[in-house]
Amino acid sequence: MKKPVTIIEIAEKSGVSVSTVSRVLNNSPSVSDKKRKKIQAVIDELGYQPSVFARGMISKKTNTLAVVVPDITNPYFTSLIVKIEQYSKEIGYSLLLFNTMTAGSNKFADTGFKEATAFKSIIEKQVDGVLILGGEIDKEQPNEEYLIALNQLNQQIPVVIIGQKQENCECIFVERDLDKGVTTLTQHLLALGHRKIGFIGGEAGVKVTTQRVDAFKNTLTIYSEVDESLIILNDYYVEDGYHGMQKLLANTENLPTAVVAINDTVAIGVLRALADAQYNCPKDIAVASCDCFPNSEFQIPRITTIDQHNEYLGKASVMKLISAIQSEDENSMIQHSPELIIRESCGARLKGALR
Repeated sequence: MKKPVTIIEIAEKSGVSVSTVSRVLNNSPSVSDKKRKKIQAVIDELGYQPSVFARGMISKKTNTLAVVVPDITNPYFTSLIVKIEQYSKEIGYSLLLFNTMTAGSNKFADTGFKEATAFKSIIEKQVDGVLILGGEIDKEQPNEEYLIALNQLNQQIPVVIIGQKQENCECIFVERDLDKGVTTLTQHLLALGHRKIGFIGGEAGVKVTTQRVDAFKNTLTIYSEVDESLIILNDYYVEDGYHGMQKLLANTENLPTAVVAINDTVAIGVLRALADAQYNCPKDIAVASCDCFPNSEFQIPRITTIDQHNEYLGKASVMKLISAIQSEDENSMIQHSPELIIRESCGARLKGALR
């Protein structure tokens, strides 16, 4: 019987390392096209037939990534997961989703404990890497036991977090530029003549809320004054926008001329509250959002918003994770650049736009 061809023989004949051959066999994006074609030609010439079972046993790789989210119903997480899954499939990885239910109307009380418990399940599933989107890690002061569990997970499996860096956390972070989008949005409203501007949505004690509110205040103080009574921090959902706007409308002597919502979902709630109270948007009160979600262009009016480019964040996070899995240095800078999308709800007159 003919002796089976080994990847060592392929490496020797190709003039490359065994690890490079392994990356080609595992469809790693880190090998150049020229080198990949050369190695593949040798593989074809020698008639190498890889054993999927044996390869998995030797490398201990499952080509599976875990994604941890606090609330799958939140459009931000949903849109980001779609982009992550698209790119993961392109490079030969599948996803396991862990929805911890630590956010939203049905959330559990002890968020840190629930997410730390999920880490144990992730280890049992023998995934190659972990992506964490929000949750306890986004808080200004995460639970200490949660951080310990997260660092322990990272020591066994590479972990990439889409969020702002935390002290005492050893994971890789893909950070978003939370200031630029809010600053651009607030400047746009100021340029339209608004000076009394409110802010609705976001949970206190969460970094994304803190940074966006700070950017809003800093920009507003350049041309106007900040009215703390016009800032309502509650949460990130439709009902929060609705109830927040109701609270502002209750004080008819101090109504804002424009409102910044922390995301499109909150903005939808704001628009509904305005309509129920017989206010016209944008004629009476303009509305704009810090975070673009799918279908916001089909609202009435269409929502002026900030595109956070989740397709870029998703791809960048997967690339960082794959590099960590393969023990390669990935020093590329993350250049996240939010983009203003001007639509009807802010009141700007656009050529060809509906009013």
